[in-house]
Amino acid sequence: MKAVVVGAGGQLGRALRREFPEAVALDRAGLDVTDPGAVRAFDWAGVDVVLNAAAWTAVDAAEHPANLGAVRAANVDAVGHLADAAQEHGFALVHLSSEYVFDGSHEGPIPEDLPPSPLSVYGRSKADGDARVTAIERHWLIRTTWVVGEGRNFVRTMADLADRGISPSVVDDQIGRLTFAGDLASGIRHLVENRAPYGTYNLTGDGEPASWADVAAAVFSARGRSADDVTRVTTTEYFAGKTGIAPRPLNSVLDLVKIHRAGFHPCDWRVGLQSHLDTLS
Repeated sequence: MKAVVVGAGGQLGRALRREFPEAVALDRAGLDVTDPGAVRAFDWAGVDVVLNAAAWTAVDAAEHPANLGAVRAANVDAVGHLADAAQEHGFALVHLSSEYVFDGSHEGPIPEDLPPSPLSVYGRSKADGDARVTAIERHWLIRTTWVVGEGRNFVRTMADLADRGISPSVVDDQIGRLTFAGDLASGIRHLVENRAPYGTYNLTGDGEPASWADVAAAVFSARGRSADDVTRVTTTEYFAGKTGIAPRPLNSVLDLVKIHRAGFHPCDWRVGLQSHLDTLS
């Protein structure tokens, strides 16, 4: 199987490179997928699957009108370019999406077939990108949440604060599960290598859902601090007086029944958290 990883420099892209070590790995310098000419000119001969981890992910910055063109180029147009190439050259397309395509008002875990209802510019761009992917037959659309990998992320930030003796305020009314990039990449490989039916799959960490404040408290406890050093606040309280903030879905819990039935069982996010913390200096 010949695979190509697009967006190979990001935290998921790096994890995908480890799961698909023989894949052609392309960062933006290697292939700018927002450029239709570059995508058309790329040599897709013999490619079986393209794993698209490229995206605009700065949720708040996406709200600024000056960034709208760049957001749409990365999250919508680029996906369309890859989908067109998939149609022309016959490869399957794996595309990463987000729970931000929903408004967070659904009661209970969110199923794959819930209609999109985004709250933010970022969420709308991801929903529109999803539509480009699902318009072609040979696709796996992967929805995930709260990704943690190499580099800066919420877990590393909380660990740094704990180590520096800082006691943060963290929102307690946004509920979801952490997803570790390595586990996410492993699940994607499972779907591709086992030729799972094409379609949309939720793929996040497993286990009991929790709030961001719960995650922060778990990090603090693991670093030898008291969980009570994390002050729990509402999203409204946390962002009071701040401008340029994208609205967040309060329910980010995705239903994992379909991925379980496909034969992949993501790790419990608390187990993954401890393993990830063990890698931090």
